[in-house]
Amino acid sequence: MRKTRIVTAGMALLAAPAIASARPARSPEGMWLNPHGSVAVRAGACGDRICGWVVWASAAAQKDARESGVDKLIGTELLEDYRPYGQARWSGTVFVPDMGRHFASEIEALSPDRLKVKGCILGGLICKSQVWTRIAQLPR
Repeated sequence: MRKTRIVTAGMALLAAPAIASARPARSPEGMWLNPHGSVAVRAGACGDRICGWVVWASAAAQKDARESGVDKLIGTELLEDYRPYGQARWSGTVFVPDMGRHFASEIEALSPDRLKVKGCILGGLICKSQVWTRIAQLPR
């Protein structure tokens, strides 16, 4: 009986890496909608890093961007040069079009469908974050 338990436990340990690797990875790659529903970003590889570009924006978001000097919001790179660090985290730079500024930033995959994007100033003393939601298609 004891031998059966040991063999069963050993088989479970051998199977564990296969089970863990079969789970979907929490990745920032894909299409994301900001919490206001005003901007959609497609994140993907740019060399060995992750970047993200605006693929859809509401009329109000486009107007705000124009007023801040960004003539064409769609196609603008918002997420720049993110490198992985830690588990399900990346660091890079975020561009905030309605402010016309770049900020040090971190991305954290909260779940396969939720992404926390944080931008900071003053060496991380003041930060603001948003939780973006993965989408399968662009808003209408």
